[in-house]
Amino acid sequence: MVEPMSREERDAGNRKVKVGFLLLVTVSPPLITLLGDPTPAQLAVATGGGFLLGLLLVWYLSRLASEFTDGSRRLR
Repeated sequence: MVEPMSREERDAGNRKVKVGFLLLVTVSPPLITLLGDPTPAQLAVATGGGFLLGLLLVWYLSRLASEFTDGSRRLR
């Protein structure tokens, strides 16, 4: 039989999902910007904006997910 995941395994998996989501959101704006022949400054701004948006989304989704778990950070 398969045993339930340990807390460490769950945390490691959640961390990987968060990093993957952050990378996906960070890389998307510069790739879209490349369609319009951007300057390096425009690429940097698109990357920075994507990173900030990614951080905001990861933070929001983490808070939202914590409402559905029995963790100690549960919102009431």
